[in-house]
Amino acid sequence: MGHYNVMNTKKSAVRVMVVYPHPVIRMPIICSQCREPKCADACPSNAITRDENGIVRINDEECIACHRCVESCPFGAMFLHDDIETPIKCDLCDGQPKCVEVCPKEAIKFIPEHLLGQEHRVSNVLSYTHMKEIEFIEKGEKKQLHYASIGKDKRNA
Repeated sequence: MGHYNVMNTKKSAVRVMVVYPHPVIRMPIICSQCREPKCADACPSNAITRDENGIVRINDEECIACHRCVESCPFGAMFLHDDIETPIKCDLCDGQPKCVEVCPKEAIKFIPEHLLGQEHRVSNVLSYTHMKEIEFIEKGEKKQLHYASIGKDKRNA
């Protein structure tokens, strides 16, 4: 279940943009947790802030639902839904993204920001798609992400 206690892709903070024609490309659109978020700059009520973990959050009580943040996001990563007054955006589920946990194809990976660099995050993510694995250290433990296993269904493993 998501933040709204329903399984509803229209209320998801992750959108998938489908680009045609062949080959069909499916590209996820999620909040980049910008260091200098344009959405926060555009918010007249200061309802959007970065917390101590670097997660950009919307304070629903402070939000006046003007939707200027949606218009200002350069990535198109903030969404509206008729049932919800405030915009929807990814907040990384407090560091444990549920989309990563439930993806049956394991196509979604949560990669710590320190692996992506500070200035070239987007280009680095795209370059990783050509790699077969990434090594990193998390909490003192050496780990690897293997991209050869992406696309395999957990249910058929």
